[in-house]
Amino acid sequence: MREGIHPEYKAVKVTCACGNVIETHSTVSDTAISISICSACHPFFTGKQKLVDTAGRVERFTRRYAKQAKEKETKKESV
Repeated sequence: MREGIHPEYKAVKVTCACGNVIETHSTVSDTAISISICSACHPFFTGKQKLVDTAGRVERFTRRYAKQAKEKETKKESV
């Protein structure tokens, strides 16, 4: 391996906007990294995620494919 081509790998502190501090290692030249969201405050990981149904799209999807599934079942029964 060639000498001197690899970046320095050092300990850094990652600080989230919610106040959570994570100690890890990185090749970034800073000793502190600031982020806006982490696993402690992200809605997906905290279970506070809201699913927004815009204009009834989910219901329309389920109705459309439920109708197709019924048609397939009736075709199988008649054969």
